[in-house]
Amino acid sequence: MESESEAMKLSEKYPICGGELESKQVEKLLRGGGNTVSMRVSAEVCLHCGERLYPENVVKVFEQIRNKLCKQEFSHFKNLVKSCTVDGDWLNEAIQPVAQTTNYHPRG
Repeated sequence: MESESEAMKLSEKYPICGGELESKQVEKLLRGGGNTVSMRVSAEVCLHCGERLYPENVVKVFEQIRNKLCKQEFSHFKNLVKSCTVDGDWLNEAIQPVAQTTNYHPRG
């Protein structure tokens, strides 16, 4: 039978690569309906491969945010800056524009 400390150590490993997990504040970008939201969120980050694990309740909030963005519902969002992409005639064909986005412009 496994001791509590052994069970704790197993849960501190990323299940795919076995790397150590560390709790960190990370930047998360969510996209929906041509809009993007940036936020800081707590995650368990694998120190080997960099993958992130989010608690189930946080993932549910991500889904709610994406749904609001897709429906163009901008309550609880703060407009920070206008975003841009490169022109299609950029000098290097390896650099390409992203799909045209819709920018949110608050009234008033």
